Amino acid sequence: MEMNQYLNLFIEESREHLQAINEHLLTLEKDPVNVDTVHEIFRSAHTLKGMSATMGYEDMASLTHEMENVLDQVRNGKMSVNPDMMDILFHCVDLLEEMVQSISNQGDGRLDVTSVVTGLKKILSGEELTPTVWFEEESFIQQGEMEWTFDEFELTVMKQSVESGFSVFWIQTVITTDCVLKAARAYIVYSGLEANGEIVKCVPSVEEIEQEKMDRIFDLVIITDRQKEDLEKIVLDVSEIESVKIKQIDPDQFLYHPSHAESEVAASALTSTELEPLVSTTESVAAKEVPKSTVMQKKSSAHKTIRVDIDKLDLLMNLFSELVIDRGRMEQLSKELHHGALTETVEHMNRISGDLQNTILNIRMVPLDSVFNRFPRMVRDLGKELKKNINLVIEGSETELDRTLIDEIGDPLVHLLRNSVDHGIESPEERERAGKPSLGTILLRAYYSGNHVFIEVKDDGKGINRNGVLKKAVEKGLITEQQQETLSNKQVYDLLFKSGLSTAEKISDVSGRGVGLDVVKTEIEALGGSISVDSTPGQGSVFLIQLPLTLSIISAMLVKVEHEIYAVPLNSIMETAVFNQEQIMRVQQQEVIDFRGKIVPLVNLKKVFNLPNESFADQEEISVLIIRKGDRMAGLVIDSFIGQQDIVLKSLGKYLANVFAISGATILGNGQVALIIDCNQLIQ
Repeated sequence: MEMNQYLNLFIEESREHLQAINEHLLTLEKDPVNVDTVHEIFRSAHTLKGMSATMGYEDMASLTHEMENVLDQVRNGKMSVNPDMMDILFHCVDLLEEMVQSISNQGDGRLDVTSVVTGLKKILSGEELTPTVWFEEESFIQQGEMEWTFDEFELTVMKQSVESGFSVFWIQTVITTDCVLKAARAYIVYSGLEANGEIVKCVPSVEEIEQEKMDRIFDLVIITDRQKEDLEKIVLDVSEIESVKIKQIDPDQFLYHPSHAESEVAASALTSTELEPLVSTTESVAAKEVPKSTVMQKKSSAHKTIRVDIDKLDLLMNLFSELVIDRGRMEQLSKELHHGALTETVEHMNRISGDLQNTILNIRMVPLDSVFNRFPRMVRDLGKELKKNINLVIEGSETELDRTLIDEIGDPLVHLLRNSVDHGIESPEERERAGKPSLGTILLRAYYSGNHVFIEVKDDGKGINRNGVLKKAVEKGLITEQQQETLSNKQVYDLLFKSGLSTAEKISDVSGRGVGLDVVKTEIEALGGSISVDSTPGQGSVFLIQLPLTLSIISAMLVKVEHEIYAVPLNSIMETAVFNQEQIMRVQQQEVIDFRGKIVPLVNLKKVFNLPNESFADQEEISVLIIRKGDRMAGLVIDSFIGQQDIVLKSLGKYLANVFAISGATILGNGQVALIIDCNQLIQ
């Protein structure tokens, strides 16, 4: 096994243990006398210490060792849990997460932990802590210079550049925590610096930044003839940048990075016996702490699961997508040839491939707890910062969602939760004056409904001020003063998703209701979902997100318009119907129909897509697809229905990224390309 395979295992297991420590610390804070919870935290810290020592990450090992010392005193009844201890333990987890992030970005995982270790030792000795000594905001950011490694060519270029009068700078940029598009901001900074020098190395790499595989901190080394002040201005001119550190450095301090062949030799020199502690650490700890029978049960169950690389799952899905296209082609041939044996074989293949499709989709499904688990700590920290008492209740975290959606839903949820903490929940004093309990509650709930997953963010705060929203909307020119009285509450609250609209009297660093909600809506709609908001003044607000279970393969209704075939996603269709000319009415120059007591506007697809024979006035009957998004409906006028089919969603590419009312394309069984209609845009 190569070294990088052990490294990936180390990173994954470290993150799992840190998540467990975070969760157990939150439990311990609510129940400080729970010794079982202390035991769990101690085990995870002990495992992390053994793993990091085996891999040579000394800063991680020393920090977890000091955590162990404190936890050991607590579990043996020699010390009691207090707020200072909880704060410093939470801070230790932050530093450990930062070290693991550094390692995953090909760094060395080093961090100056002197101040926090000193704080832990003071806890042990009973001394009074001065939080500013170890809990400054700066300590969240890596102190000092990173220990970069370069190949011989890179070192030569830097040294010759210095000899020619150029300078080499190390630049560390920190993006604000509430920035939704961190990768985009990082790329803008990278491009701006690249235009003013030669970037030797970037951590994470520019490829990882483009793929959004980054946190809010990134470092780079640049050769330039510009001054430090010029570089600082270039970075800070980009919005949503929290801070930048720039230091001129000497290339002679950098380490030489050996060639690939040399690395292979070095890796092979480390025997499997030396690496064994990393793999077996968890089992050895369990053996000391629990009965042998329990350990045997854990071992037997562990063999039933394996870790699979995400890229392999994506490749499997892409291959199956091609199989679905070929399946459609065989169905088409079977219908044309009317061959009994072929028809029977195709039917059998349909059953098998249907089961295979469900299996692959289930493999890609990931419980939402992988996203939800990081929110209790975030809400806890924000509550302390804003001096608010908040209880985050999580329900339905076992609800599963496609991995692609899991990767993207985190940032919108962070923004909604920060919004609820900052502007939804009132201060304890305000709540008591309003006759509410001082403890505010935020509910984060996920559940299934049909082919969708719904995620709800609900708070029992002060709700949304209708008049405040209307006032701001008029100021921004989004509505006229005459429209104010005619808008329903739902329409007023939907204005919050307009760009730049905020009802906050003072925009804080935590969030601003309305600032960024347009970005949240855009991100969710890009995932094929939707978001709505409702509120009751004095009682709270609820944001509701609706998402499809998966994006890759969808069920659709194929329809014909003139000589073109279009696919309409089934999850947007309410009903198919046929109407005669007498049932079509006109309201304000818009054709409408009466559908079960509701007036539904008709959308003529021939007119939308500039096809010939736009008018349907000469047709005795028209075929209509009733589509729905939220509480809004529309009727798509088509020529004929072809039938339901599973289709593979394919992107139109970057050159056709903004085609109105088209979300992608699919390849049918006869090889013809069918465009997929975006019902959201048509209804809007």
